[in-house]
Amino acid sequence: MQNNLAEDGTVRDGEQTASENKYLTFWTDDELFGVPISDVVQIISMQGITPLPDFPDYAKGVINLRGNIIPVIDIRVRFGKPEAEYNENTCIIVTSIEDSFMGFIVDAVDEVTDIDEDNISPAPKVSRDITNRYLTGIGQIGEKVVLLLDAAKILSENELSEIHDTSGQVKDPDQTDKSPENPVISLHSASTEKKEGE
Repeated sequence: MQNNLAEDGTVRDGEQTASENKYLTFWTDDELFGVPISDVVQIISMQGITPLPDFPDYAKGVINLRGNIIPVIDIRVRFGKPEAEYNENTCIIVTSIEDSFMGFIVDAVDEVTDIDEDNISPAPKVSRDITNRYLTGIGQIGEKVVLLLDAAKILSENELSEIHDTSGQVKDPDQTDKSPENPVISLHSASTEKKEGE
């Protein structure tokens, strides 16, 4: 596996053009999901989240990442799954959506991997005319099935605007971890811990 994340957890600039078929995979409620590595800015360990009033249940609040106030979404809750207690494997995937940052809380990261187009099937249709709006396709990695997500569609345009407008009013959340060092998740160790815990 070739890791396209630098030691500080960011995507290497030189890898951007070669990342079309590369995905970051992660676990949520025992399901394996993937997002294009080109959408991933950084992976950080779980930290203090400042809740904000009038946020929907799935929007847990904001974090302060090196001076950037970033809204955080719990993927479990957003997808209608039962909430789970956060642990040492829980992490936040910081993505870039429409020139804005958004953090997604996931159970554990798995790996950065290539998924060829030949190994991706179309997303299933919810009805005759409606395809599951979160999914871009179903990937196959060996015997593993990966649900490929469009990060920009996890929230609707109105939801995204509302959350960013609210979080943009926050300057310096008191409850947020202000440490300049935000630990980067080791993809190898996270994958190993997940397999051992299954």
